[in-house]
Amino acid sequence: MAELSINETSLTNEYTQSASMGTGVWKRFRRHPGAIFGIVVITILIVMALLAPASPYNPEASDITSRYESPSLRHIMGTDALGRDLFTRVLYGGRVSLSVGLMVVAISIIIGVPIGALAGYYGGALDAILMRITDAFLSLPSFLVLILLSAILWEIEIPMLSGNSVLTISLVIGVFSWTTFARLVRAAFLSIRETEFVAASRALGGSDARIMIRHILPNSIGPIIVEATLEFGYAIIEESGLSFLGFGIQPPTPSWGNLLSNAQEYFMKYPWLAIFPGLMIFFSIISINYIGDGLRDAFDPNKVLNKVGEV
Repeated sequence: MAELSINETSLTNEYTQSASMGTGVWKRFRRHPGAIFGIVVITILIVMALLAPASPYNPEASDITSRYESPSLRHIMGTDALGRDLFTRVLYGGRVSLSVGLMVVAISIIIGVPIGALAGYYGGALDAILMRITDAFLSLPSFLVLILLSAILWEIEIPMLSGNSVLTISLVIGVFSWTTFARLVRAAFLSIRETEFVAASRALGGSDARIMIRHILPNSIGPIIVEATLEFGYAIIEESGLSFLGFGIQPPTPSWGNLLSNAQEYFMKYPWLAIFPGLMIFFSIISINYIGDGLRDAFDPNKVLNKVGEV
């Protein structure tokens, strides 16, 4: 009975501390006006992308009689060279670009976090091997390699990996985006594994897997979340760059990158073809960067210590 009571008390204290930490993070986060602005903007962009099928226009159906119409009440962003409604194509392009961002972050976390955790927790030879692999990936000119991989996948036939799919582009970008996660998690694990509560858990017979997942990883979540927001923005930029150069999502499937690519030769005469996709990229990146700044400040231990010192 005494052991049961101790376990219940421990679980209650753990839950209370987690809730208190979450409340403190939210309080510090909402004091960052740029971060709140970023959440509002990115939420609007996501909702617009999700509601894209509600548009009365088909994003791929051409209407030659409506070519190059300037923005109006009928076409609020104008039309393109084939008479397609640009607003509808921008919405569908947002679905592609934002999906790539989310998938790249997921792939990077799946690869990078376990590598960093194993390297930081065990150290020694395993750490040296995993970090040399990470350094090798960091030493490569990533964008050039992304172009090469995209071109190769475009030419070969692999089930589920067609050259024009969101999954293919996400894998191509994600393969070179996990290294920062690995280094951040390794640094966090190297520091936290030496703390007293980890030593106590080990003395009580906790397995390595339990210690890593239950005790160390939750205390490393702050840097992971911050890096995930920043990586989301980088992924959108990289997808846009690949699509702009013709190695990413290919027409007629719209993405913000290939919409910009198609508009480059008409920019001086029909500037709206480039302005609106460019604004979508601009607003998404700046809002995500603001959110990342807010999260970095919210999880910053120095701010917590300063606040305690003031009290």
